[in-house]
Amino acid sequence: MSDNAPLFAAQEPIFPRRVSGFFRRLKWWIMAITLGTYYLVPWIRWDRGPNLPDQAVLVDLASRRFYFFWIEIWPHEFYFVAGLLIMAGLGLFLFTSALGRVWCGYACPQTVWTDLFLLVERWIEGDRNARLRLWKAPWSGHKWRLRVTKWAVWLLIAGATGGAWVFYFADAPTLASALLTLQASMVAYITIGILTATTFIFGGFMREQVCIYMCPWPRIQGAMMDEGTLTVGYRDWRGEPRGRGGARGRDGAKRTAVAEAVGGAQKVRHGLGASKDVAAPRISRTGEELGDCIDCMACVNVCPMGIDIREGQQMECITCALCIDACDEVMARIGRPRGLIDYLALDDRPPVLPGGHAPVRPMGTDAADDGAQTGVPAPSAAARADLDAGGTVSAPVAGAAAPAPYAGEAPFITPHSRDWTPQPLWKHVLRPRTLIYTAAWASIGFALLFALFIRPEIELTVAPVRNPTFVTLSDGSIRNTYDIRLRNKHGEVRDFELSLTADGALSIDLEGAEGTTVDVPADATMLQRVYVVADPGDPAATRQRSPLRLWVEDTASGERAYRDTIFNGKES
Repeated sequence: MSDNAPLFAAQEPIFPRRVSGFFRRLKWWIMAITLGTYYLVPWIRWDRGPNLPDQAVLVDLASRRFYFFWIEIWPHEFYFVAGLLIMAGLGLFLFTSALGRVWCGYACPQTVWTDLFLLVERWIEGDRNARLRLWKAPWSGHKWRLRVTKWAVWLLIAGATGGAWVFYFADAPTLASALLTLQASMVAYITIGILTATTFIFGGFMREQVCIYMCPWPRIQGAMMDEGTLTVGYRDWRGEPRGRGGARGRDGAKRTAVAEAVGGAQKVRHGLGASKDVAAPRISRTGEELGDCIDCMACVNVCPMGIDIREGQQMECITCALCIDACDEVMARIGRPRGLIDYLALDDRPPVLPGGHAPVRPMGTDAADDGAQTGVPAPSAAARADLDAGGTVSAPVAGAAAPAPYAGEAPFITPHSRDWTPQPLWKHVLRPRTLIYTAAWASIGFALLFALFIRPEIELTVAPVRNPTFVTLSDGSIRNTYDIRLRNKHGEVRDFELSLTADGALSIDLEGAEGTTVDVPADATMLQRVYVVADPGDPAATRQRSPLRLWVEDTASGERAYRDTIFNGKES
């Protein structure tokens, strides 16, 4: 790269062509599920009892609660949210290590909304060629009509996106009514406006620019991947050299002979066992063997990032796999096996790189017969010795000198490489790195579930009043004051009874209440001031510090909770 190369490239319009296939259908399903979940979840109702919100998923900032169906997270339980965020990060690391940028290609909000906006654009303006012609055409009434229609639909989608977001923070039907009657708070309108603008701009105009320049993940994900990671790639050892050709031509006999000579190489190219029959190799008009790639540019035309996957791994690639569908469609039309572009690992290649004219040694024949069978000089003794020892020979790049000691020799494929097949997918997925991520992710998940199921329904916190630490009453008794916060997580009012245990004979009184029982409102926290008194002759009254345990009991269920604290006495 030149030292004067710009750090930012001006955006060139990208008009992806429509494609059909397995991965495109998978993306449609994921888009429908994610968008449906986002827009509909705030409207799901969940009965929690009287005086409690009935929205299934609600972030109640005013009451400082997070409701998720039957689960209620209180402010002091933020560790659940922290644990979920850690699990989300580890899950992203896990999927990236196993399948590359699968999050970016299928479930990232930028990808999902861009797919939706492209669907609208294609529906209004036509497929790739029509949109290209419209882009280059001068502004006219027809062009203005199509553009304004498209932008209007985009704005409706963007507005629905912003509106759905605010519904997660307030009761959805109530807020929707307030928004329509212009009675909602200004914060709601501002939030919807900001999210509408960002969705409209990011999904409609910036698209791939967000992924390339704004998102940090393309630069981080390289540390999560290794040579065993499955990602979208091009099998250059099968597709090169590119070109258009067929099984017949002007010199049919010559091309047939070459095809027979290299038939075994095609089995390696296709990643198949040597015993499986595949299509004959493609031969150019000059008799040169061609790879499976016909250089049709279908993979480039469907890419939403506008890149050529055949140039190797690139930061811009989001592994959406649409190029796989496009290439598979072309391979089916020309009678070649699928998988020229596929999910593959960098280490998933045959032990040799068969070149355009790589003769194949038929199984069961001697190396000395290679020249007679293919018309190419047999490998030297040094080459055969290296191969017998388990070595391999790589095909030289076109125009490059052959590596020693094979200079001047034609590259060839060993019987071992003839039997090569790709590694099973599970071996790429189940690797030490992915297993470590899975174990860490599962451990945190189990810990959160355990903490969720053992958490009590009643809780208390105790804060001794420090100024003064104790008060001497008229009869010589010593009194300590405590502020106790009682938390009732039930959906109805409960009677909580307070008591204590200590070494001495201490008594407890509640401010503003008769006896030792108080009513705590449903799903709420109550602050109660408590007085603990030690008689003048009690050891706790004459010791500087005495241990004390305060108890609270739910009179309905019998559930109990306690906190340890200190009773301060008057040291004699």
